[in-house]
Amino acid sequence: MLAARTNMRSLRLFFFALIGIATTPSYGEITFDVVAPPPNATPIAIVPFANDNNSETLNTIISQDLARSGLFKPADKFPEKPSNSAEITYSVWQAINLDYVVVGTVTPQANNQLTIQYELLSSNQQQRLLGESMTIPPARWRDAAHFISDRIFKQITGFDGSFSTRVAYVLQYKQAGQTRYRLDIADADGRRPTTVLDSEEPILSPSWSPDGQKMAYVSFESGKPAIYSQNLITQERQIISRLKGLNGAPAWSPDGSKLALTLSQDGNPEIYVFEIASKKLTRLTNHYAIDTEARWYPDGRGLIFTSDRGGSPQIYRLDLASQEVKRLTFEGSFNGRGAISPDGKYLAMVHRRAGQSFQIAIQDLQTGGLTRLTETPLDEAPSFSPNSQMIVYATRQGNKGVLGIMSLDGRFKMQLPASEGQVREPAWSP
Repeated sequence: MLAARTNMRSLRLFFFALIGIATTPSYGEITFDVVAPPPNATPIAIVPFANDNNSETLNTIISQDLARSGLFKPADKFPEKPSNSAEITYSVWQAINLDYVVVGTVTPQANNQLTIQYELLSSNQQQRLLGESMTIPPARWRDAAHFISDRIFKQITGFDGSFSTRVAYVLQYKQAGQTRYRLDIADADGRRPTTVLDSEEPILSPSWSPDGQKMAYVSFESGKPAIYSQNLITQERQIISRLKGLNGAPAWSPDGSKLALTLSQDGNPEIYVFEIASKKLTRLTNHYAIDTEARWYPDGRGLIFTSDRGGSPQIYRLDLASQEVKRLTFEGSFNGRGAISPDGKYLAMVHRRAGQSFQIAIQDLQTGGLTRLTETPLDEAPSFSPNSQMIVYATRQGNKGVLGIMSLDGRFKMQLPASEGQVREPAWSP
């Protein structure tokens, strides 16, 4: 009996070490601080929109969005302030080497609606590259700004923008002297947080459904780990698994019909798949080592997972058709918390070399080359943006837990600290 209890304690310690739990209070919005300015970023001017009297102006939100991508350097001074393409003097912008200029206007309409018109102009080509109009209620102000940012980003880079997406994260805070945990969702820039779950017990491993309408997570509210799925619109919750032992690391399949889980109901943590409609549970791994943290390939044909079957935690691929298991990571004494980029090209992970701390690295899945992206200690939980251009992860700022965002080449980094306390367990939405 003592041996069994000791073994379960070891499994729990391993589970928590891989997942990572915050230990300091946190609540409020998260805001971004640029840590490393992007070299050779594309200059762009987002001119204040005419008649924009909002306390948070469109040009401010759009400029911050584009700066956060690491690919753009928005101007903070404007030689002129045109509101449309007919008013711009292209030579003025050419003289200061600013090719891309965004202009626009806000017009009040009946029923408290607002019409936003904007244009993306090229001073070098002396033409309009993009121009659109939309009518919105005031409550959709930030949504409209993020949409415009996405459209500008796509037009210039050819990649979809991720500014209209959201990030889920876990907070820990004090209320009346008691520790509480919150699962929150905010805009990709940290604004407009909303709470999915507030609990006296830990919350771990948030995972978005592919349609962005549901969230799976681990909650200890019953005194032991259980996996839940929650509809973000209706708030309806469904218990996925609360079997004996560990219930952890849920991950939605690309088609939304299944969840990969880590369960220890048979005495050892293994990877299972739970079919949502039929509630059928299928065991995928069968090994004396600890297998956990399964994540799907974008095509749904395979999974990655963390296992110590080779003597140290490393990341493996499981082919669902052949059931073949192949080790993917070899460099370093620890590789875990793997995530596959939506385009299927990269594997992000928590990486550790002998004698060093835990940091974020990516591996090219075609060449096998590994690149360490961070130098900060105790980095964890990497999650890709839906356009595969950025990674959000949990890190430290002194003794404070914050979220970090960086480009895949590691040249651009910024941090998203909470107004107070710490944040952990980020997951970028589809």
